[in-house]
Amino acid sequence: MKLLVPVDFSEHSAYALEVAATLARLQDGEIVVLHMMGLSQAVLTKDESQEYEEAHYYMKLAKKKFAAFLDREYLRGIRVTQLVQNYKIFSEINTVAKEQGTDLIVMGSHGISGLSDVFVGSNTEKVVRSSELPVLVIKERMPNFTFNKMVMAWHYKDESVATYRKARDFADAFGAQLHMVYINLPGYHFLSTREIEEKTSRFMQNTGINREVVIYDDYSVEQGLLHYAEKMDADIIAIATHGRKGLAHFLIGSIGEDIANHSKRPVVTFKM
Repeated sequence: MKLLVPVDFSEHSAYALEVAATLARLQDGEIVVLHMMGLSQAVLTKDESQEYEEAHYYMKLAKKKFAAFLDREYLRGIRVTQLVQNYKIFSEINTVAKEQGTDLIVMGSHGISGLSDVFVGSNTEKVVRSSELPVLVIKERMPNFTFNKMVMAWHYKDESVATYRKARDFADAFGAQLHMVYINLPGYHFLSTREIEEKTSRFMQNTGINREVVIYDDYSVEQGLLHYAEKMDADIIAIATHGRKGLAHFLIGSIGEDIANHSKRPVVTFKM
């Protein structure tokens, strides 16, 4: 397995790098570390000699930062490739990931107030929107990260089948258990336990999927997913995203301001 870790040399990107190292060891994998310089147009529109000198200066500065940033005990014995690119558009990370043949993007995030705040309006969401690969988001330092249990919300949509299979394969690659949960919401969307079980049975038969789905009642999909993950003591929460619409489309509108559970668990996204 090859993992791509975009870094800005902050502590949050160091958190992501440490988790990536743990996963790489589990898979006998390697890591590609990407720094996006994002030079301004003002620099790049100077005359050729000035442009070269300034670009060369920033490149040397980035490489110097890399030397210190990658000098970590947890990276010992892992193959690490350094990339410095002048990218400013975060969708270009997807291009790099495909060119490098990576299987997973691991990113750090500053979000602390529930799933939506991790992504909406952030650089992380920009990557999630455009990435064709799974994106694993790390929100705090996890030096002893383990990956045994992953929780994912279940949806009765044909497009969810392919996403479920991606999540299943991801969990299987690490020998982890995938726990599917249907968040039963009050009001118009409410279904009885019997109705959900019958609907699940029909859907499973039509799609050829054989998986137990737990029913969990809550006031929003986000709250239910966070609370169930807490109950299961899950290591990772899996989310299906619409790439063009982003994670905001999946979550916004169902998030209460009074959510008490500020999940620090990693979140992995799979594009539908």
